[in-house]
Amino acid sequence: MTEGMSDEVVNGNYRGWADRVTDVLAKSNPDFTYMNLAIRGKLLKQVVDDQIPQAIKYIEGKQTLVSFHAGANDVLRPNYQADLSLPQYEEGIRQLTDAGATVIIFTVIDKVEGKGKSAALWHQRFSNFNENIRKVAAKYPVILFEAKNAEFLNDRRFLDFDRLHMNSEGHRRLANAVLQGLGYEFDPNWKMPLSEAKKKSKVVKVALDFVWIATFLIPWIWRRIRGKSSGDGRSAKYPTPIRWPKG
Repeated sequence: MTEGMSDEVVNGNYRGWADRVTDVLAKSNPDFTYMNLAIRGKLLKQVVDDQIPQAIKYIEGKQTLVSFHAGANDVLRPNYQADLSLPQYEEGIRQLTDAGATVIIFTVIDKVEGKGKSAALWHQRFSNFNENIRKVAAKYPVILFEAKNAEFLNDRRFLDFDRLHMNSEGHRRLANAVLQGLGYEFDPNWKMPLSEAKKKSKVVKVALDFVWIATFLIPWIWRRIRGKSSGDGRSAKYPTPIRWPKG
């Protein structure tokens, strides 16, 4: 999510909600710098072990805002173990707040379109994930952004064709939600739901499902079988602080 998949591509990278928020934050501070350590496909332990230490090097002694959103990739795995993953989430928050950062965290949309066992499992797992985030938010000085305050965003029209990552409109709306929560200039239209979607014929739905399975689901399963991740071999967009806007 924070890397920016699947927003518009700018200078070879996905733009994403975080870059969009930074566009506004940087206006009020000529000394503003920005890092984006997010890498697609990373599991919670990888984020805590690899990305947080890298961030903390630049946090201590400075006024720093950190977005922490990790764990959703774990929840999607067939062998997900909440009793192992959820304490890792809290440990990440503890490290960042102990370093003196102002930390923003997010619950997620825990309902999806459709019915059946997959939708029920999604709801169960992500509901529990959200409850853990709320418990952590009650223990640490963080800013919590609640997905339940904008449940209209579970509309699939805010998602890319992969049905997992936000499209450009989804990123734009999330960016404005964050800006509003932080007290910056924002577009109030981010809260406006889309008009009622036109119903697709059964034939079209089946065809789209088939393409989605072939394009995204099967490759995802194949990566899991081989122990691979979509983030393997990738580096962060901005692994060290840079002036913003870039260049």
